[in-house]
Order: sequence, then C-alpha cells, then structure tokens
Amino acid sequence: MSKYLIIVESLAKAKIIEKYLGKDYKVKSCYGHVRDLHPKRLSVDIENGFVPTYEIPPDKKDVIAELKTAAADSEHVWLATDEDREGEAISWHLKVALKLEDKHTSRITFNEITKPAILEAIKKPRKVNEDLVNAQQARRVLDRLVGFELSPLLWKKVMPALSAGRVQSVATRMVVDRERDIESFKRESSFRIVGEFTTSEDKTVSAELPTRPEDEAAAHDFLDTCRVACFSVKSIETKPGQKSPSPPFTTSTLQQESSRKLGFSVSQTMTVAQKLYEEGKITYMRTDSVNLSATALEETKELIITRFGDTYSKPRQYKTRTKGAQEAHEAIRPTDPSQSAFDGDRSMVRLYDLIWKRTITSQMANARLEKTTARIGISTREEEFIARGEVVIFDGFLKVYEVSVDDEQQEGEKGLLPVMTVDESLALQHMTARQRFTQPPPRYTEASLVKNMEEQGIGRPATYAQTISTIQKREYVTREDRPGYERHYRVLTLGSDDISSATEVEITGAEKAKLFPTDIGEIVNDFLVEQFNRIMDYGFTASVEEEFDEIALGRIAWPVMIAKFYNPFHESIITATERADKATGERLLGVDPASELPVFARLGRRGPMVQIGEYNTENKPRFSSLQDGQNIRTISLDQALDLLKLPRDLGVYNEEPVSVGSGRYGPYVRYGEKYLSIDTETDDPLEIDLVRAIALIAEDHKKREERLIKTFPENPSVQVLNGKFGPYISIDGKNVRIPKDQTPISLTLDECLELATKSKPGRSQRRSRRKR
Repeated sequence: MSKYLIIVESLAKAKIIEKYLGKDYKVKSCYGHVRDLHPKRLSVDIENGFVPTYEIPPDKKDVIAELKTAAADSEHVWLATDEDREGEAISWHLKVALKLEDKHTSRITFNEITKPAILEAIKKPRKVNEDLVNAQQARRVLDRLVGFELSPLLWKKVMPALSAGRVQSVATRMVVDRERDIESFKRESSFRIVGEFTTSEDKTVSAELPTRPEDEAAAHDFLDTCRVACFSVKSIETKPGQKSPSPPFTTSTLQQESSRKLGFSVSQTMTVAQKLYEEGKITYMRTDSVNLSATALEETKELIITRFGDTYSKPRQYKTRTKGAQEAHEAIRPTDPSQSAFDGDRSMVRLYDLIWKRTITSQMANARLEKTTARIGISTREEEFIARGEVVIFDGFLKVYEVSVDDEQQEGEKGLLPVMTVDESLALQHMTARQRFTQPPPRYTEASLVKNMEEQGIGRPATYAQTISTIQKREYVTREDRPGYERHYRVLTLGSDDISSATEVEITGAEKAKLFPTDIGEIVNDFLVEQFNRIMDYGFTASVEEEFDEIALGRIAWPVMIAKFYNPFHESIITATERADKATGERLLGVDPASELPVFARLGRRGPMVQIGEYNTENKPRFSSLQDGQNIRTISLDQALDLLKLPRDLGVYNEEPVSVGSGRYGPYVRYGEKYLSIDTETDDPLEIDLVRAIALIAEDHKKREERLIKTFPENPSVQVLNGKFGPYISIDGKNVRIPKDQTPISLTLDECLELATKSKPGRSQRRSRRKR
C-alpha cells in the first residue's frame, strides 16, 4: 500500500514522475478526460441554469475503477493534471468521479516534469480552483449549445452531415474572407529600374530607382534619357542599427516558427511538444506567456557567458501582450538550458533545438549593424538612384538563431557597399527596367491562421490546433500544394548605347501547404454570416473569450454569461429555421447548345455538382459531381458539359455492364456492382474506352488476389488478408492480429474466431482512451 496517490493525464508522464519519488508514492494516469457530456444528447438543462449532465464514457469505466481502488488504498490523493483550465477541469471531474473527500485530496501543478519541480509542487498543495473549472465548463456548455442547435439547421438548409462550432466557424470565415480578398484583388504592374555602376576603383555597386514607372512607355523614356547621362555620388549616409531577439516561445509562436522552419503542421507541433514535455525536456507547451522564471533567467545567463562571453549576455524579462494571458505561467523553454541537444526521435530533436535556440537568444545581446545609404545623381533627370548596404558589426544573438518571417518578398540582398566618396563619378554598366506585379494578400498557412486568430483574440493556446484540425476534417478548408503558372513580363535593358526589349517568362502563383476554402466551406460560411452575423463576427467571438477569462477570475457567474449569449442565439435559430432559404450556392453557367437546357453549378445532398435542366419541366434534370480542383464559383460551362457526359456506357465484359462515372469521391469505372476509382493523373474519364476499363478491372482483380490469403465459404465475413503491416484477420470490419507462431494460410475458421474473441484493442482503439 502506497501512502500517496498522484494522478496525472498521460502514462508517459506517470512513469517519469514515479521515478523521481520514493516508495510512498504511486503515480497513475487517467488518460485525459474521465467525464464528458453524452456524445449524442444535449446533456444541458437549459431551463434550470444550463446545468450540464456529465457521464463516464464506456472506455473510461475501467480506468475509473482502477483509480478508485488505488485511491482507497492511499492516505492522500494528489491531483496533478495539467496546469491550464482543461487540466483543472479534469482534476475536478476526477474528484467527483472518484468521490474523493476534501481532507484527503489536494491539487498540485508544475510547469515542468523535473524532480525539483515535482517536489516543490508537493510542498505547495491547494484546492481545485472552482473559477477555472467554471471557465472550462462555460466553454464546453456554450460550444455544445451552439453545435447542437446549429448543426441540425445546416442539415436542413445546406446538406446532411455538416457541423458548426463557435470558434471553428469563425476560423473558416477567416480563410473564406482571405480567399475573397485574393479573388477581388486587381493586379497592377510597374517597372522596377535597377542600375549597375562601376566605381573609380572598379568595384560594382547596384542601385534602385525608388519610384517605379507605371507603364512600358514611361520606363523606356526614363532609360532613354539615361543614355547620355553622367552619374555621380550625391551623398553617403551611414547610421548605426540593431536587431533584437524575439521573446521565448508561446504556443502560438512555436506553432508559427516550427511551420516556417521545420515544415510541421500545427497538430504535429503540439504532438511533438507534448512528448518533449512528458519526457521532462521542456516546460508546459500550452501557454500564452513569454515570462521566464528567475531560475531559468539565471541558468540561461550563466550558459551564455560560459559559451560566448560576457558581451553576448543581456538578461531580459519580456511582458506578455496577449489578452487574458497568465503571467504566473512560463513561456515554453528547456527545463535544463545546458542541454543543447540529445539523441532520439528526429522530430523531437529538431523541435527541441528550435525551443532551445529561441530561449537562449532571448537573453542574448542585440546584433549591431551599420546601415549605409548612397544616393546616385543623374545629370539628365531630377530622380536619384539609391544603393543600400548593411554590415553586421557585432553578431550578438544572430550567432545562435535568427527568426523567420511569413511570406516576405525581398528583391536582392543587402550586402556591404564598396568604398565611395561624395561627388565620385560612376560608370554605368547597364540598366534594366523589369516589369513587376503587385501581389494579392497571401493565403493562410496553418501557422499564419493561428497568428491571426491570436491577434483577433479568437481561441486560446489549448484550442488552436484542435480548431484548425476540425475545419479540415469537416472539409470546410483544405491544406494543399498548388503548382504555379507561367506569366509573361517585359524587360527593357540599356546597354552601352542602345535600349533592347524582350518578353520573358516566370513561374508565379505556386502555393505550398496553404489553406483553401472548399465549396461546402464557403456555402456554409455564407449561410452562417447571413443568418448569424453576430456570432460570426470576429470582435464578438473575441469578447466571448474575454468573458471566459472573467469567469476564470471569479468576476462573472458562468450561467449568467451563457444566458446572455444563448437567448438571442436561440431566437436566431428559430428565425432561420422558419424563414431562411436553402443554401446551395447555385450559379447559372449558361445554356447547353445541344439541348437548350440551362446548366447550373450548385451544392447537392452529396456535395458540389453540376446540373442540366430544371425540376419544373417534363424531363428530370441530370447531375454530375465536380472533380478535384473544380469548384462552383469558377467552373465553366464547357467543363460542366464535359462532366455531364458522364456516366458513359462502355459496353459489356464477362456479361457485366461497364461504365465510367463521377461521384462524390471522384471519377470511377463501374463493373457490375463494383466501383473502381480512376487516377486522373493517368486516365481521363472522358477518354477511357472499354479496352482501358478492362485493363483497370484486371489490375484491381490482381491487387485483390494478392491481398487475399484465405476465405471461408461457410462464413464469408471472415477473411485472412495481407496488409501494410503484414497478414491479419478481418471479421465484419474488425481487424485481428495473427500471432507470430501461427501460419496465416493454415488458420481454420474456428481458430480465426477464437483469436478474435481474445484480441486486445488495436492501436486506434487504445488511442481513444488517451488524451490526444
């Protein structure tokens, strides 16, 4: 029997903490939330103060039973779940579910999983903070009310199986609004003029005209007047400058920087950070504070002085500007600054390196620069060319790390300028006027969307990754790479005497891991903005987050806050249910020349599609689903008519009809009752003939045969199959592992069924029992 029981959220954390403590302590995991609202019922008593009804999920009943036994065998229970509101709520749920008494229960928190931090936390126990719990409950109840009332409305007014959420719908709106800004952007061009000059010491200097002619004629005129011009240095100005390091990481800035530098998605960043935290490498990874503890400041200072010298040290304590941030928390930092690297999982090593460098450099000296600006006069014109140079005098924090920037366009590097003197004559080597184009706002990456959400005050560190993951799973937003396209531009060049012109080609518009709204996402967004403009407003959504913060501080009673939100919201639901038209995003593309029937693009019950004909005529309309890369707003009449050629009957093979069609999941070959997906990179569904279709059928048959090891005629639902990770048994959709000492081909039906009854949950089933 252990005197003390400590309950944490993850098994990995439990194992590490248990190593730090003596035999009097037993550490167990609750695997995340142990109680929640029923997944298919409202579970909120609207009439009586919005009281929620919590239940223990079926997959947590064994966990609760085990923890009850351990608690009964202990003198005292320490609830050591995470230090944020979610963790506070989990501790409260544990206390209720385990029926723990106040006198035998304490709440402890720690920002890092190290022995000193754990022992210090045990010295400072407290009670569960009811205000923090109420803030989490308010969020959970409010989101449940919004989801349960909005989603059925979307099923009725848009299409089945949709969902809506208070934060996810606003995040989707951000992506849609940005896409509309890009579409409405009017691209303009101008000519960037750059001259290459030679100094008296035969050194080359590049300078740019600060103004840009708007058209080719004006650019040509400028170059023409420079043909006989003399060039000289009018002024040289040298100014000291400096660069300061960035603060230590918060959740948001870590997600942004790991996206830029490591290519991690937001959810991947949080998964890897969670592992680093649980292994005691870094402090808690859900925080909006840039604060560092006094101990961390001192340890970091000593490390910098030891490794780089006194001149590189500049201790700082940053102040958090994020609304609602909790200064008592720390930024994300290494628990041991002296550990700059470790051996292990590559993703963990790379993310740790980023965190270590950001923390260390936040306490290092500014980089000192010398910035030089030279103005070059033109004897035939009033304008002046400007040459800029920059040299690092003292590298400071740049010795370790330089922060990256989103979508920054830089034309040319700022290097060191050659030595020049005022009034020195310069010889023109050549001058170019290159056509440049204005750029629309960049599409969001996951990281830049997080940045915008944070700036707008929407969501909190614990919710960013989940929100962005949700809008992609719901297929409101898609994360894609898209190839660029060729663009022609003009280049004028003034050589020794003549002006030449040429048309050159560049690739522009390529997108890497950018967020695009889908047709469904846009139509749902437009419907919600029209019917529920208040809750879709960025400012209103941010104000709700601030009210959660007020609840956490004990300044607002959470049922009052919920009522203030819910009552007008519910009225809007009733109004929209009665009066709102069905949202389809319908767009008339034109008229089919052959049949003279109208052709539309719109959203149907199974997704985006094109339609020819109308319901109020004798002939029923025909439909075809849009393919990848097509959308309702941009599809043309010709593209729609091509789609409407599907399905195409190709003929008969082995007495079964063969056809080509297009459905919600893309184009396919139908052979009898089988549907075979078509890879559009290798086959065009409009050009496939019977011979090619038979070849695809044969390829599919071969793959199925290679996958199939054994079947049982007496029970067709049982199969022995070859999978990605080796042979396994499939029984009514359930996958069962085959022990290494058994030969798959030799298994009998009885042996397969027996293995199924003894099988443990697979990885995906176990994962649902743990906190993600």
